[in-house]
Amino acid sequence: MENEKYTTESDIVEETALSHFGIKYLFPWQRLVISNILEAYEYSKLEQQMSEEEKKAYKNENRDSFCMGRQIVLLPTGAGKSLCFQIPAMLLDGPTLIIYPLLALMTDQQRRMQEAGLECVVFRGGQTEEERNILFEKINNGAKIILANPEVLASDRLLEKLCTYRIKHIAIDEAHTVSEWGNTFRKAYLETGHIIKKLNAPIITAFTATASPEVLENVSQILFEGQAHIVRSESDRPNIHYYVIKAAAKKKKVLELTVDEDKPMIVFCGTRHKAEDMAREINVFFGNQKARFYHAGLEKDEKEDTEKWFYESKDGILCATCAYGMGVDKKDIKTVVHLAPSLTAEAYIQEAGRGGRNGETAKAILLWSPQDSADFELYGKQSRQYSMKIFAETKNCRRQVLLDALGAEQAYCSGCDNCNPKKNMILSDWETALNLVKKYKNFYTKETLEEELRQLSRWNSIKKFGRDCWTHSDITEITSELLKCLYIKKGKFLWRNMLSINKKSKKRPVKIFRINSLFLI
Repeated sequence: MENEKYTTESDIVEETALSHFGIKYLFPWQRLVISNILEAYEYSKLEQQMSEEEKKAYKNENRDSFCMGRQIVLLPTGAGKSLCFQIPAMLLDGPTLIIYPLLALMTDQQRRMQEAGLECVVFRGGQTEEERNILFEKINNGAKIILANPEVLASDRLLEKLCTYRIKHIAIDEAHTVSEWGNTFRKAYLETGHIIKKLNAPIITAFTATASPEVLENVSQILFEGQAHIVRSESDRPNIHYYVIKAAAKKKKVLELTVDEDKPMIVFCGTRHKAEDMAREINVFFGNQKARFYHAGLEKDEKEDTEKWFYESKDGILCATCAYGMGVDKKDIKTVVHLAPSLTAEAYIQEAGRGGRNGETAKAILLWSPQDSADFELYGKQSRQYSMKIFAETKNCRRQVLLDALGAEQAYCSGCDNCNPKKNMILSDWETALNLVKKYKNFYTKETLEEELRQLSRWNSIKKFGRDCWTHSDITEITSELLKCLYIKKGKFLWRNMLSINKKSKKRPVKIFRINSLFLI
């Protein structure tokens, strides 16, 4: 009898996946999560007919089934988390509320649902009462999916109205932001637990691709008061290959990567100003609209125009902050570059995971400078932030460092620059400067070293691009950073202002692999 029930449920799920989304095959983890949701809903209906004694006895005998109504699902980026709440939404006899952290993500999900022929409504800030009434009417007429963010749901008036629709399932996407953003600039996220209680939905599911044990525990406490069933698959994305490139003049290295690496490409820049500046520099150098920028400061129509352009582009370069990317489903991104490092390993995995969502190989390239090393040194070695320094500076497998930070599995490395090094390694800009100072101790002043580097960079730039793209300020950025971070020092007395290696620093010059190649930009 149980096998018959399972077969019937499985058939319905497969038919829904095919008819609404054109999906012929669901992965085992997707099936498990969907089954948990549907079984939990069946139990909630059964529970309404039970006495208190029967409920207690049932919970004692079916602890796992009871927990399934409150679950945290960890699936790697690109594993199809959205289907885990979209398919049940089609099968439940009431609306599903999906809580998203970003408007870009809500817009992307709305577009995808419309393409699949699904009726959904989106509540966002700034809507008039008339616009809201139209959305309520759509729910009355059978719209299955409601999209919103925590700030909108903080409205008591909207929350009271949604309570009347008896929502069956609440899904919180990118749930790690509940912990990471709720404690900083998105205080409304800490009220998500209150929203859940108020709506009194029988099923709550939190989804994320990245969460360390610490974040996972925090999410569980905020959303479920510590009582949640954990569903976790393997965290590794074998098709993403990790690389770290040492660079102080990072913008010039990005220009090189835009030529050398496959596209479409995302360059995560850290701040709005850097995103705009990087896109401008790419366009000035290449003389066309090759790149655009994206951040939270754009107007709604500007965001939508940029999202549409990048979604349709086959060779575009998007310079963005973390406002773009989380859950946005552009499947063919080939390269993800980090001009500025993410603050934690979880955030880096999430952002690097924008690449290769179609299953093809993608590169995740982190640019790492002496200043980055100094900045992350300030965090405690047991902190989540320090894991990024370990990742960038390890001689071991970079993939495993990331997985260890998540408390995840041991994995065979399918690709990272430490496990699969190139035979002819080329020194970075600051490694070249460091080795010149080491080889010719007390020979260079800051100015003469910069002139030497300027000539070398000019030669390599002309060789690569046919023209010189370096400026004096780019070179100054390299030497100033080495001095500031105590890699090199200025001499005194007889060697006044002459440069040498700072022996008191723990930093040591790197081994010279190909001094004749020096460095490329």
